[in-house]
Amino acid sequence: MREGQNAREERWRRRSDRWAHRVIFVLSLTAIMTIVLIFIFIFREALPILTNPEIQREASLRHFFHPMEGPDLASRYMWQPVALVPKYSLIPLILGTLKTTLVALGIAAPLAIAAALYTSEFAPPRIRELIKPAIELLAGIPSVVLGFFALIVLATWMHRLFGFETRLNAITAGTALALALIPIIYTVSEDALNAVPRSLREASLALGATRWQTATRVVLPAASPGVFASLVLGFGRAVGETMIVLMASGNAAITSWRFTDSVRTLAATIAAELGEVVFGSPHYHVLFFIGALLFVVTFAVNSVGVYIIHRVQLRLRGER
Repeated sequence: MREGQNAREERWRRRSDRWAHRVIFVLSLTAIMTIVLIFIFIFREALPILTNPEIQREASLRHFFHPMEGPDLASRYMWQPVALVPKYSLIPLILGTLKTTLVALGIAAPLAIAAALYTSEFAPPRIRELIKPAIELLAGIPSVVLGFFALIVLATWMHRLFGFETRLNAITAGTALALALIPIIYTVSEDALNAVPRSLREASLALGATRWQTATRVVLPAASPGVFASLVLGFGRAVGETMIVLMASGNAAITSWRFTDSVRTLAATIAAELGEVVFGSPHYHVLFFIGALLFVVTFAVNSVGVYIIHRVQLRLRGER
C-alpha cells in the first residue's frame, strides 16, 4: 500500500514538474516575443528616415549629424523640430546624454565600488546586513521620485552651493542620476568581490600584507572584470534613463561643452515630444529613429556587461 502511495506521489511530482516547465517556457517565450515585436515596431517607424526621400527632404536630414553654417558650435548643431525651417541635428542630444552619463558615473562609481569593497572585506556581519539592503533599496525608488527630489531640493542646494548660472543643468541631473546607478554598480561589484576565491586573501595575509593591501591590491584587481561589467551596466542604465533627466536637466538642447549648461538627452526628447507630435510627420519618424538608436545602444552595452559577468563566473569556477 505504501509503495502504491509512493508511486502516485512520484507521478504527481513528475506531472507537476512537466506543467511547471511548460508554464516557464511559455512565459519566457512571451517575454522574448514581446521584445522582438517592440523592436520590429520601433524600427518600422524609424525606417522612413533612411528610405523615404520626401521625408528626408522635408526634415532637412542632411543636418542630422553634419554641421550647418554658423559662427559657433551652438548654431551649427541645432535641435529645433517645430521651427519654420526644422532642424534635426542629434549632436546636442547625444552630447547632453553623454554629459549627464559621465557626471552620474563619476559620482556613482567611486561611491558604489568603495561601499562594495567595504561590505565585502571590512564590514562586520551586522553592519553588512544593514548597509547592503539600504543601498539596494535605492533601486526600488521610482525614477520620477528621484527626479522630483532633484528638481525641488537638489537643484536648489547645488545652485546655492556652487552658484551655477542655470539652476537645472548636466551636473544636477547627473548627480540625481547617480542615485539610480549606485544600486546597480554596488550589487554587481559586491558579487564580483565575493566571488574571488578565499585562498587569494589567505595567501596575501600569510605573506604579511594588511587587510587594506589585500583588498586593494589582490581582491579588487581579481574582481576587476566584474567591477568593469557593473560600470557597463550602469552606463546602459544612465543612457536610457528618462524621468530623472527630463525633470532635472533643464530640457534645453544646447550644443555646449560646459557641464553647467542645461541639456536635453535622447530619452528625455522622446518623452517630452512624442505625445504632441503629428502622426506620420518627419518629426514623428525622427523620434522613432532616436528610440531605435537608444534601443541598439542599450542592448549592446547590456549584452557586453552580461557577457563579461558570464566570463568572470566561468573563470572563477575553473579556478575553484
